[in-house]
Amino acid sequence: MNIKKLTYSAMFVSLGVVLGNVIYIPVGVSKCFPIQHTINIITAIFLGPLPSTLIAFLISLIRNIMGTGSLLAFPGSMIGAFLAGIFYHKMHNKYFAIIGEVIGTGIIGGLLAFPIAKFIMGKNVLAFFFVYPFLLSTVGGAIIALVLLKISEKIDIFNIKNNTLKSK
Repeated sequence: MNIKKLTYSAMFVSLGVVLGNVIYIPVGVSKCFPIQHTINIITAIFLGPLPSTLIAFLISLIRNIMGTGSLLAFPGSMIGAFLAGIFYHKMHNKYFAIIGEVIGTGIIGGLLAFPIAKFIMGKNVLAFFFVYPFLLSTVGGAIIALVLLKISEKIDIFNIKNNTLKSK
């Protein structure tokens, strides 16, 4: 990973940790965090699937260490970030990154949160209990990401034509 990607990665981890304490929707034992999904999509597009997954892991880890996150953040955020990156890498279309994030976090992450909640956190929940709140959160984050990507195309925050983050 080059210095530029490392710097952007650190910036996105910082944003995820800070905004995670400000913007979340509590649903049962989980905290729905739409900004995480926004970050997943943007980093999947501009940094790729592996850096995006690492960023999602670090945000979840730091927020858990600080006591502001939930163990349920790991499966949702990491799978969503990875699939968003893979889908974007294969299709080169931001809408496919969004679809990857929604499937990865909302459906697969929601299902994988069940064993964590049941066996690690000791919560008695049904297998599909987390799918709805995870879908709600990821769709909200996807809408925010789409708006930010559209705005960035207009004011050229990101170098959309080259799919790179702009540096000055």
